[in-house]
Order: sequence, then structure tokens, then C-alpha cells
Amino acid sequence: MDFTVELEDMVAMVVSIICGGAIGFEREYKNKSAGFRTIILISLGSTIFTIVSRHGVGADDRISANIITGIGFIGAGVIFKDKISVRGLTTAAVIWTSAAIGMTTGIGYHALALCLTVITLGVLLIVTRVERMIAQLQKEQLLSVTFRDPDFDQIQQLENTLNTKGLSLERLEIAKENNHLMVTFKVSGKKKYLIEMSETLATRPEILSFS
Repeated sequence: MDFTVELEDMVAMVVSIICGGAIGFEREYKNKSAGFRTIILISLGSTIFTIVSRHGVGADDRISANIITGIGFIGAGVIFKDKISVRGLTTAAVIWTSAAIGMTTGIGYHALALCLTVITLGVLLIVTRVERMIAQLQKEQLLSVTFRDPDFDQIQQLENTLNTKGLSLERLEIAKENNHLMVTFKVSGKKKYLIEMSETLATRPEILSFS
């Protein structure tokens, strides 16, 4: 390999660090699990593997193809699921995108890599405003409530309470098990009202559990 080719590869790695650093800075600023150093190393590592795939002895496209699989394992490690929501999906997607940008620099498409970095940052920065706009719209979710006592009057009382808090309820299913009354609702309302609903349910003594 001559010096010119090595210089081109070093430029590719520098561009990869710049691109990964820009995206990593945004993740670090928002205190995400994969931050500044992590995104840089993911981008740089993808670039290095792509360069090896191009110049290595007996190299072919299998190394580059396996980058996608390997990055998938890293992305899965930052996804957390609890009873309420799934977190880390955006960060996992950023890891995947950063690896793709690193591979782009590895094959010498520096301008394209920088362009993709700007687009990725634009999505990450604009999405917060879009999410705020979406939060103002009506949302629906299923609510399952288990009452301590099999008293049907409690259902109507709960519906009346939630209706006064900006929510609309549709009763879907009622069941009785182990002397407990279980009701499933379809709840519609703005995001802030849905969050307040959880607080309201947690303070009602007649409710054994909800999800």
C-alpha cells in the first residue's frame, strides 16, 4: 500500500472522528447512555473495519456486512423496557446510523458522510419540537384497572373522576377474578392528562393495581 492510499485512509478516520464527535456531542448533551466517546469510537471503528475490508489480504465485503450485525448487539444493550415504556430506541438508532456514517467515510465518501451527519443532527434536534407538538394532540392508550372489591359502582365513580380531568373513557372489558373486579378501558386525552391519570389512580384506595 503506498503512502497516498494510507493518507486517504487517515483522512477518512479524521472525518469519521469529526462526524462521530458531532453526533456524540448531541447525545452527551442530552445525557444519553451512548455519549461523546462511545459514538466517536463506534463511528471510527466502523471506518477502520471498512478500510480493512477494502485493503486486507483476501478481504471481501463480509467484514463490512458483519459490522451491521455487531452494531446491532451494541444497540440492543442501550434499550431498556419497563412496565410503562421502552427507552433507548433513539440512542440505538443513533448508534446504527453512526456506524453507517463511519462506513461511508471508510469507502472515501467524505462529503456524503458530513452531509449525513448534518441530517442526523437535524433529525435529533428538530424531533424534540415535533414531539412537543404531538404531545398537544389526542392520544389513546389501554388502561387495565383491578379494584379491591367487586363493587360495580366504583367503575362509574372512576369514569366520572377521569372525565373531569380532560380524559375520555370507553369501557372495553369487565371481568371478576379472586373476588377482584378487573376493568379494561380505552382512554383518550392529551399526554399531560394521561400522565396525571397515573397519579390519580395511584392515590385511590379502592384500586388494587393498574397498568
